[in-house]
Parts: sequence; structure tokens; C-alpha cells
Amino acid sequence: MAAHKKERRVLTTDKTARQLYEEAKRDAGRIPIGFGDRCAIINIDLQCGFVDTVNFNGYETDPNQIAYINRLSQLCRLRGFPVIWTENVHNPDAEDFGVRGIRRPGPAAVQGMVEGAPAAAFDPRGDVQRGTDFILRKRMPSGFFETHLQSLLVSQRVDTLIITGGSTSGCVRSTVVEAFSRGYRCIVPEECVADPHESPHFASLYDMHLKYADVLPFTGVETWLAPPSRD
Repeated sequence: MAAHKKERRVLTTDKTARQLYEEAKRDAGRIPIGFGDRCAIINIDLQCGFVDTVNFNGYETDPNQIAYINRLSQLCRLRGFPVIWTENVHNPDAEDFGVRGIRRPGPAAVQGMVEGAPAAAFDPRGDVQRGTDFILRKRMPSGFFETHLQSLLVSQRVDTLIITGGSTSGCVRSTVVEAFSRGYRCIVPEECVADPHESPHFASLYDMHLKYADVLPFTGVETWLAPPSRD
């Protein structure tokens, strides 16, 4: 008699992505990835066109996002850890946009994120310290793709990445997945990432927290980064 083959089904739920994420955060049985010995912070695409909600069509999840990112970046500097900012900047004709330009041909594809455009500039609220921080230009979602991020992290002996910025479901998640694939511990401060839409934001936090990263409150990351007391 042939053995009965158990059918595997896709789990379904009426819960929202936010509810699933909140449940995952409360799971006491989840084993954390944790911090390693030496970290870097990677602040993804904090450019006016993405984060300025007043002058551009930017998006914001937590109103303190950039202030929190500045705080974590400063703590990294105090600890001697690398502070890295990525910028998504394209040629004015958008010819370097790749297959993503198929859906929106021409300069409209890059949403004004072209060389010299106001939208492509770093938001002035971000504490980008040129000359000491590292600035990487990228053209695709992942901070690793066709940049020298990997060699920079190796030279700095980094084993843990704190990843902030946006969008949560796009460039942040892409960078987290690739970092995890390369053997880095990934930490995502919840209040420091943002997305244009709530459902992809929380679905991505949920997925990253289950598989690729520790999604932690800002205060938890701040506490770990704080310089050791000298009592």
C-alpha cells in the first residue's frame, strides 16, 4: 500500500502585516542573531527625494527617524566604527537605470534622482560628515551591488551591520538579504527605516526579523553602541 503523502499548504491568515510583525516581536522562543565584535552603520539613501515630506514626495514612518540615525551614527564614530551612507544617483538621461527603466522609460524612471538634481542631494537633516564618513554611490537596491562595500567592510574588520534608511521593502531589505548571505550579522533599528506604504513596511520587518536580521527598537541599539562606562 502506498504511503500517504502529506500535502504542504501555504498558511493563510486574516491578520495584517503589522499584526504578524508584532506577534513575531513577542515570540520569546526566537533565537536572536545578536551583535558581534565590530559593527558598521549603513544609512541607505537618505536623500531629499526619498525622505523630505515637505518639499518632495518623500516618506516617513517615524518622525524621529533621521534624528535617531544621527544619534546611532555619532555613537559609531565614538566607538571607532565605520559610518557609511549610500546615495542612489543616476545619469540625467537615466540610461544607467537598467531593466527598471522598462516600466517607466526615461528620466521619470529614477524619480529625479539624477546627478546634480535637488532630489538626489542628501537631506540636510542627516549628519553626513564628509571626510570621515564613507559615501557610496549605488544604482540598484542593494548597497553591495557593484559598489566597494564588501571590500570596505573586510578592511574595517566588520562582522555586524546596523542598517537604516529606506525603503524598508526595497533597498533596506535588499541590503539586509545580501549582507546576511555574505555572513554578516544584521541589525535593523525599527524606528530608523521607512517605506511609502504600511503593508510592505511591516511585511518586510516581519520577514527580516524571522529570517535575516534582528529588528530591534532604537533604544536597544543605542544601548549596545553606548561607550562602556569607566566607573
